[in-house]
Amino acid sequence: RVPMGPLSLLLALSLLSPRGSAGGSCPPRCVCASNLLSCSQANLSAVPALLPHFTAVLDLSHNNVTRLRADWAPARLPHLHALLLSHNGLAFVSTEAFTHVPRLRHLDLSSNRLRTLDENLFSDLGELEVLLLYNNEITTVDRTAFENLGRLRKLYLGQNRIARFPLELLREGTRLPQLALLDLSANRLRAVPAGELQALPAWLRDRLYLHNNPLACDCLLFQLLDRGHRRHLSAVVDFQDELRCVLPGAPASIKILALAGQQPLNCSKAQEAVLEAHLGDSVTLGCDSRWQGVRSRHWVTPGGERVLGDGGNGSAVLLANGSLQLRALRPEDAGTYACWVAGPLLNETLYVELLVHNFTLHGPHDTLNTAYTTLVGCILSVVLVLIYLYLTPCRCCCCRGTEKPPAPRDDSINSSVLSTTPNHAGGTGEPCGSHMASGAGTGQNGRFKGGGTPPLPARQGPKAQRKVSDPDSVSSVFSDTPIVV
Repeated sequence: RVPMGPLSLLLALSLLSPRGSAGGSCPPRCVCASNLLSCSQANLSAVPALLPHFTAVLDLSHNNVTRLRADWAPARLPHLHALLLSHNGLAFVSTEAFTHVPRLRHLDLSSNRLRTLDENLFSDLGELEVLLLYNNEITTVDRTAFENLGRLRKLYLGQNRIARFPLELLREGTRLPQLALLDLSANRLRAVPAGELQALPAWLRDRLYLHNNPLACDCLLFQLLDRGHRRHLSAVVDFQDELRCVLPGAPASIKILALAGQQPLNCSKAQEAVLEAHLGDSVTLGCDSRWQGVRSRHWVTPGGERVLGDGGNGSAVLLANGSLQLRALRPEDAGTYACWVAGPLLNETLYVELLVHNFTLHGPHDTLNTAYTTLVGCILSVVLVLIYLYLTPCRCCCCRGTEKPPAPRDDSINSSVLSTTPNHAGGTGEPCGSHMASGAGTGQNGRFKGGGTPPLPARQGPKAQRKVSDPDSVSSVFSDTPIVV
């Protein structure tokens, strides 16, 4: 019996030691079931100090844990994969609070009083898949707060006070590569980059919740949601009544999907997928399915040909990501292509319309289309008509054949200050050729007169000495020939 005393004492000490308590004892005011610890509604102001090392799920919700320091878990908890801290009035979380729980996959910090998400706050949680931060007082989100969360699939940030969320985390696709759900509903977002969001894959837009935000009405936003509604995306179809926006000067918000044709924006519906190209180009048609776990894809050309690999003529190639690449486009390649997707739940068919212009993008100038050629022809015709009407030179005597003799004009001045050489005789007109050959003579003052007219016969009477001028002579105000009256 004496040798058994020290053994019993050692056993009792091992059970009372902190290590022994952490190994298998259930903390006070908690309920333990296998590797599940439920300390909910236990009126705790701090995390229990001694937690079993085999703990996999720890529920601390509905308590008064207002601060989560770095030493809340003094020992490493390698099996902990779910931590529930909702409804605690939590206002502070240390950036080193998750150092000892690297295997955490589910973290619930919802319904607390968090105001900021600081730099690298969750960087130690490389295996985190679900993060719940809804119903807090968050106003600022640092773009590095979700650094190293390569496996994060669901991020809930609804019912906060966020005025700007770093959506570049989604655009880059490297920081959160597996993110499939982002809840930004019921915040204070006034604008979102609709063009960039449209470029996101459909399986992410299917779970991008933006309802109950004071968004400013915009046609790009309308077209983004209109495409989602036609694609039956859950984030749009399920919350189409809560997707509202504010027009400038309007007293109340309106439904975004009701902006089509409404003043003052007068937004038009956008086509689902239309791609324009030119002869000889190479294009890639994307198969933007809303299913992530796609089992198989295949394309059907406008001619009804099914494309599984290389096309029959070698111009159509099915890429590894499900896209269809068309090389050296021809006019017959234009039309509507269909992508058949076999998803994990349902099948989906996507349609892409390809327009092939019948001229090359960088071709010569003679490859103008018909409309442009017609327009240029009309303009040239108008210009020529105007030139003919207003810029045609006056006809001269040299362009005439036989002239009628001018009628004698009595008691009138037959000369003009615009006449170069007044003619003193009248007669029958001659063709221009005869004027140059035989009508040349010497004019007044001994000057040479090349286009004179034959003299008229003398008239009787007191006015017999008057002369008549040639009404068709070329006139000039610079003539030095005296005027005869």
